[in-house]
Amino acid sequence: MKGKVVLITGGTSGIGRACAVAFGQVGAQIVVTGRDEARLADTAQELTRLGIAHRTVRADVGREEDSQRAVAETIAAFGRLDVLLNNAGISMRARFEDADLDVIRQLMQTNFFGTVYATKFALPHIIAAKGSIVGISSIAGYRGLPGRTGYSASKFAMQGFLEALRTELLPQGVHVLVACPGFTTSNIRQTALAADGSAQGESPRDEQKMMSSEEVAQHLLRAVQQRRRDLVLTGQGKLTVLLNKWFPALTDRLVLSHFRKEEGSPV
Repeated sequence: MKGKVVLITGGTSGIGRACAVAFGQVGAQIVVTGRDEARLADTAQELTRLGIAHRTVRADVGREEDSQRAVAETIAAFGRLDVLLNNAGISMRARFEDADLDVIRQLMQTNFFGTVYATKFALPHIIAAKGSIVGISSIAGYRGLPGRTGYSASKFAMQGFLEALRTELLPQGVHVLVACPGFTTSNIRQTALAADGSAQGESPRDEQKMMSSEEVAQHLLRAVQQRRRDLVLTGQGKLTVLLNKWFPALTDRLVLSHFRKEEGSPV
């Protein structure tokens, strides 16, 4: 990764920020996008402390013009783009029958169209570098999760988009990775949208028992270096994907039972 340029959307917390550090520490030059100026400044301070060459761009990945500007600023700063890491995302926690439709639209706009926009503008540069496009998906992209209809839909859409794109780009030698971390310590559950679109607040799960963002970042770094096509993390995540493939009806019941045990479960 030495000398490569990596653009990370939503890189001011969780997996995105951990990836900025992990990729930067092996010699990559990092560009991080985010919507929060204070978090961008905090991330920049951390990367500076670690001696990592970087830029930050205030941008909402769900806005086409912001994604175009983020790529343009990356090229202006470093002259190339080797890896696009589509990490920005939001979740939800509500029964579909109770959820405002704007909640579903917002998830699709950020998680799916955010990936489409960033990839569209980065693509010419990635092709020139024979680089990598990474989508940070979820087990919810393999298996629909109750109380997360919009989130599951957005991740299924992301995975279908990237699978089709991978096939299109085979002749150009571009690497496309779909990564599904499973439950990971991050702020995505605190910022998950409730039925009315407000932030959920407290996480309903025991964050201490999850894989850390830093560990996920190391797995992602190796997967990019090895140009892997898929990455599914955590034993629970791998088991869910396997069971859903071979025993889907049983998995329906197991998944519902699992999510009913969450504190304050909407299902």
